[in-house]
Amino acid sequence: MKFNKTNIEGLLVLEPTVHKDDRGHFLEFFNTKQFNDHGINVEFVQDNLSLSKKGVIRGLHFQEAPYEQGKLVSVASGKVLDVVVDMRKDSITFGKTYSIELSAEKNNMLWIPVGFAHGFEALTEDVVFIYKVTEYYKQSSEKGIRFNDPGLNIKWVTNDPIVSEKDLNLPSLKEYLSIIVK
Repeated sequence: MKFNKTNIEGLLVLEPTVHKDDRGHFLEFFNTKQFNDHGINVEFVQDNLSLSKKGVIRGLHFQEAPYEQGKLVSVASGKVLDVVVDMRKDSITFGKTYSIELSAEKNNMLWIPVGFAHGFEALTEDVVFIYKVTEYYKQSSEKGIRFNDPGLNIKWVTNDPIVSEKDLNLPSLKEYLSIIVK
């Protein structure tokens, strides 16, 4: 597996080795030793799967301390625009976004360390999105940033997204920061 650095410290694009033959293909999704060898010493405690139709945007979600989650995300079927926002206040890239197309065809993955808001847009019908997390879901710790925050300037693909009521009511990054400072 290749571990490729991005322009944001700790955020990695992973490219597994895919073994193909006339039956299909096989890949190793996660290997503790390989992660440890690349300085990622985590324990995954929960695996999640979502199904989304084309045009759905989910996020930008995160959990606050002490329930922050690191995530290993991938697509089992279809294609997404995956987006993260660096929420680490002491990071030189605080508030910066990173986006990448993840697809079942490419078999690529994204390692998102603790301290990032995360979301994605389904670019095809019936996207099966899988993610492993390093902390259990805790509803009282769940927070988010509005997907269309003009301060983040995220270039979503669709002009008419399907977004949950909850996600539509999330604050901008600036509004979130003013709430937590109080």
